[in-house]
Amino acid sequence: MENTPPLDPAITAAMDIIRRGADEVLIEAELIAKLKQNRPLNIKAGFDPTAPDLHLGHTVVLNKMRQLQDMGHRIQFLIGDFTGMIGDPTGKNATRPPLTREQVEANAKSYAEQVFKILDPAKTEICFNSTWLNALGADGMLKLAASITVARMLERDDFKKRFANNQPIAVHEFMYPLMQGYDSVAMETDIELGGTDQKFNLLMGRMLQEQHGQKPQCVIMMPLLEGLDGVNKMSKSLGNYIGIAEPANDIFGKVMSISDTLMWRYFELLSLRPLAEIAQLKQEAEAGANPRNIKVQLAQELVARFHSQAAAEAALADFEARFKQNALPDDMPELTLTAGAAGLAIGQVLKEAGLVASTSEAMRMIDGGGVKADGEKVTDKKQVLLAGCTVVLQVGKRKFARVMLD
Repeated sequence: MENTPPLDPAITAAMDIIRRGADEVLIEAELIAKLKQNRPLNIKAGFDPTAPDLHLGHTVVLNKMRQLQDMGHRIQFLIGDFTGMIGDPTGKNATRPPLTREQVEANAKSYAEQVFKILDPAKTEICFNSTWLNALGADGMLKLAASITVARMLERDDFKKRFANNQPIAVHEFMYPLMQGYDSVAMETDIELGGTDQKFNLLMGRMLQEQHGQKPQCVIMMPLLEGLDGVNKMSKSLGNYIGIAEPANDIFGKVMSISDTLMWRYFELLSLRPLAEIAQLKQEAEAGANPRNIKVQLAQELVARFHSQAAAEAALADFEARFKQNALPDDMPELTLTAGAAGLAIGQVLKEAGLVASTSEAMRMIDGGGVKADGEKVTDKKQVLLAGCTVVLQVGKRKFARVMLD
């Protein structure tokens, strides 16, 4: 049996960077072969401009693109100005409303400006898929549609569920993965990046490239980042997002609001710190270090990346000033509550913490502006606190409790 020769140290180092945080890399042997060619590879990631702002969930992929850019590869940031008018059906249980050309163009302009907060503008090529998809015409679209069967399309999980539940699937939605795949043909992509929910679309690119006589692209799938609620994928429509164009103080405050458990997920997917440094921070937390102080480091890192180091220092100073303004008593009671998978409603937490006599009193206090969580006024009576978070609750001027939920 022949021994496999060891990889070149440079390729080993490159693969370590590529694998960091990735959920799946397809196909690793092919990717290593591409890296051995010792040429700049065409790296593609596509974003449909369906909203005007990029958020931290988008940056999970963009950070990986920046790492590949720093290796010397050719970065092609694809704005789906054509596909954006269809709307990606991935994960949707209903047909998405189409966007107008004006909406798409306005959002695309915003994307192109924001992406350079992460990617090097001098080394990034901004592409628009209307360039080649408009040129396909009716004849080209029919040929593209003929490249796959309806049965194959129905293998896709979201289409399968909608079909089984007798929910409508518009014919143009079947075209979306085909057009995303054709983008890879037009761009002669070597590596495409995307979220784990994009696997069907990403593999479509491999299939179409082979049909067009090209070497199939490799695929790097990144995890989906949970939003501020710690449950759902970060999304503007759910309101659980942190936009990279938001003011520095807003980014800082939102990062500080996440649970102590979710903090480590954000460190893993968003921080550019060495893994050994993150592991050391985790050890310090396990040894008793205050998670709030560790979370401050994450908040500062992200604010500095999207604004500046000076803005990060100012945001910290503002946060600490507000924290001191709501000075906490030294003898504040501490307790642990069982939240379970669904979490605990804020009213129930206040009652179990002994800060109110009943949930109805909790609702009245919230309506009157008399409840604060970590110094911020609570306005949502339906707010749910999730397992893993630690929060300082205040009712009125004198009732305090530090509550840990598990």
